[in-house]
Amino acid sequence: MAMTGVLAISLSACGGGGAATTNNAAGGDTGTDSSGGKSGSTENITITFQNIYPDASDPKNQMMKKIVEQYEKEHTNVKIELDSLNTDQQKLKLKTQAASKEVPDITVVNPAAQMQPFVDEDLFAPLNDMVEENGLKDTFQKGILDYYTFDGNLYALPDGNNIGVVFYNKKLMEEGGVKVPTTFEEMVDAVKTLKGKGIQPMVIGEKDSWTGSFLFMNILLRTNGGPGFLQDVLDGKKTFEDQAYVDAVQAFENLVQAGAFQDGATSFDYNSGENLFKTGKAAMYYMGSWATGGIETAEVSKDDNVGVFKFPTVGGKGNADEFMLAPGSAFAISKNSKHLDETKDFLNYFMTNFPKEAFEAKGAVGIAQNVDGDFKAAGYSDMAMNVLDLFKEVKGGDLAFDNTMNPATTQVHLSGIQGLFVEQKDPAAVAKELQAAYEENK
Repeated sequence: MAMTGVLAISLSACGGGGAATTNNAAGGDTGTDSSGGKSGSTENITITFQNIYPDASDPKNQMMKKIVEQYEKEHTNVKIELDSLNTDQQKLKLKTQAASKEVPDITVVNPAAQMQPFVDEDLFAPLNDMVEENGLKDTFQKGILDYYTFDGNLYALPDGNNIGVVFYNKKLMEEGGVKVPTTFEEMVDAVKTLKGKGIQPMVIGEKDSWTGSFLFMNILLRTNGGPGFLQDVLDGKKTFEDQAYVDAVQAFENLVQAGAFQDGATSFDYNSGENLFKTGKAAMYYMGSWATGGIETAEVSKDDNVGVFKFPTVGGKGNADEFMLAPGSAFAISKNSKHLDETKDFLNYFMTNFPKEAFEAKGAVGIAQNVDGDFKAAGYSDMAMNVLDLFKEVKGGDLAFDNTMNPATTQVHLSGIQGLFVEQKDPAAVAKELQAAYEENK
């Protein structure tokens, strides 16, 4: 419910094509020194900026480099060293760095349960003071920072606030003779039809196992008849052997066995899987709305060729207006940074300028901050405007599995779903294995 409120607030910024009058998140001209002269040291320093924007064709990669370049011009003694990784690579690297207490100056974390272990280890610097500078705190959508706050201390600043949607290639769907599915059963039938005509139905980057889980959780959101399954497990009201979870595994297997995904899906990471859709090689692609900017600026989107639709009902259950909700990855600062003041100054500058630069790079759909601008007048595509319209229809939803459950249980879940891409399994056995892991690790 809290997340629904966050999304509702965000719509005042996104609009449906009209001018969005909200806080000016750009904080003025990017040529100004956001530190107000605070970091006036002439010592030559290097700040390591770990991020998950490795794709040079993605608008967020472009705007990141632009802001970094601007900052370095204004702070000639500071060098920002980029460590750009895909999501799973970054998660693994951070675990190793955290174990040795060598967290980079700025790193990337995910909200709620995923952040908790790092916070418990006292690895991050509180950012309460930093966000009060230049009105930075007020640029974020109401409630979004709560997911990164523990015991009254804010430890990270999110780049996104998203929902799960299905992108589709209009030309390939037409060539295959299929319509946008309104039920999961229609989706499976469309997959079979497309496959039979030599058209790749869907793609996924399942080497990064969270991608399959994100899709699976949208199915579970439907088979459960609404949000709250994981919370019910935590509260002892349900177990993973509940029929809703078993049915979700069966439905997911039906999609896989119908031939929905590319051969060797588990060998494609997030970027390579998404690039198959961006280069026009697949009819459908389920992902968070954060993918909008990269898809919009890709070849596949020429001539308004990409559309978007809500994930459908499953077995007559669920509400299409309930979405997978995804408060985004976020930037945290190492408590042991050798240049803590300068690192805070840079991150303040980066996040102050993030909305303006993301908007201009056509990457502002689904960001966590308010945006001052008219999306339609700025040339955002009809597809992007449709995604913005979907935000208006959100009636609730669930967070990702790994933002809710402990890491050990999450890993068994991720491995279990990933395994369904390789071999068909008894859904009840999959559920039983996960319940055993939960009991062992709770």
